[in-house]
Amino acid sequence: MRSILVGHSYFLRLDPKQLERAKPYPPLATLQVAAALRESGHQVSLFDAMLATGVDEFEARLAEHRPEVVVLYEDNYNFLTKMCLAAMREAACRMIRAAAQAGSRVIVAGSDVTDAPQPYLAAGAQVALVGEGLATLAALIRRLDADFAQPVAKLVAGLPGLVHTDAAAGATTAPQASAEIVVQPELPAWDLIDIDRYRNVWLEAHGYFSLNMAASRGCSFRCNWCAKPIWGNQYAQRSAESVAAEFTYLKQRFNPDHIWFADDIFGFKPAWVQRFARAVHEAGAHVPFTIQIRADITSEAMARALREAGCAEAWIGAESGSQRILDAMNKGTTVEQIKQARRQLRDCGIRVGFFIQLGYLDEQLEDILATRELLESARPDDVGVSVSYPLPGTGFFEQVKGRFLNGKTHWKDSGDLAMMFRGTYSSDFYRAIRDLLHDQITVAQLDNARHRGRYQREQQRLAQRWAALESSESSFRVAQAR
Repeated sequence: MRSILVGHSYFLRLDPKQLERAKPYPPLATLQVAAALRESGHQVSLFDAMLATGVDEFEARLAEHRPEVVVLYEDNYNFLTKMCLAAMREAACRMIRAAAQAGSRVIVAGSDVTDAPQPYLAAGAQVALVGEGLATLAALIRRLDADFAQPVAKLVAGLPGLVHTDAAAGATTAPQASAEIVVQPELPAWDLIDIDRYRNVWLEAHGYFSLNMAASRGCSFRCNWCAKPIWGNQYAQRSAESVAAEFTYLKQRFNPDHIWFADDIFGFKPAWVQRFARAVHEAGAHVPFTIQIRADITSEAMARALREAGCAEAWIGAESGSQRILDAMNKGTTVEQIKQARRQLRDCGIRVGFFIQLGYLDEQLEDILATRELLESARPDDVGVSVSYPLPGTGFFEQVKGRFLNGKTHWKDSGDLAMMFRGTYSSDFYRAIRDLLHDQITVAQLDNARHRGRYQREQQRLAQRWAALESSESSFRVAQAR
């Protein structure tokens, strides 16, 4: 059996927007891998970058544990890993160099590793897994267990789904592994996490403590801007009873005040949610939770089932109030479905957030104003606004890859909000629209008898700001290449 240090490279301190937001979650996928390796009999330790001070803390962990193998397995449930943030890639490469210098054999996996393995291999990783890579990882560890000193070429011989270093040929790619999703351990290795460190951050910033879990992996829908380097177009759902058992475990072990379900789509069908609700009630594990859901699978029956299960908040990928843009995205939903889903969830007492995406290819002012109208009429409780981000492997990326600006292919951190391709408007214009949309939600919440006067004043100021931006929008237009 081998000594293995499992870690990831998402350092919260390197992402100012998320650091200020102060809602950190433990790395689920990393903990699942740690649990699987430990179940195979290996001596497993963990480096959790989320709340770490920096790479120096990783180096200290290396010195303490002297692992034979280091597995940097990014948290695939954290949507920020899909964005392949430049700050995190730089941190990962520093960690790889440190581990290689310490004599460890290094294996890496994640969205950015799948899309661009070369920087990681150049830093000293011997093997980069493609996609989820769990079956390949298990095979690699078995081979290392049998003969730790074997050269890389022998180590990977015949294994699919990886890229490796080869002294003679440089980076070599093995055939793509099967896309079948591998069964994970029922419980991540929660005992390896410093839960109190997380609890303290949440309590200090928000007065409550939230933990995360996942009831499924992947998404079967085909929005053309959504990258799926890990699970492809599959949707693998756990049994409702299994999810309820983990939910109960978290409640009894850590007593969180709230649970965040990291699924791309939670529940999918009312019957599954109803079974989950029954199992949770029978266990007495009542914890309010937040989910993500699509507008077109939301119904009155789904909303009722979610309420019975304890859902407090649901986030819908609304994206745009323009049907033209939704169709261009291949979103598969309509503006009316978005509004209807909002009503159905609100009527069941569930808060609703909208994810909004600005700057999609050929989006015009009239499309942005349609998004403003959607927020005015639907009045979600919260909104998250970003700009279209072209990710490798997507149809959207292929559409804009000849229009990238100044060679920028990644944001430094999640607060960058810079256009990476030549769109209709400049980044400053979209940042101004983002601020207006956020303020629109804030002002709408003043629309009650208690704040009537203030609401009217703020509404008037907001209208003036919109008018000023609309009148100057031509100055923000980006010259199109011919």
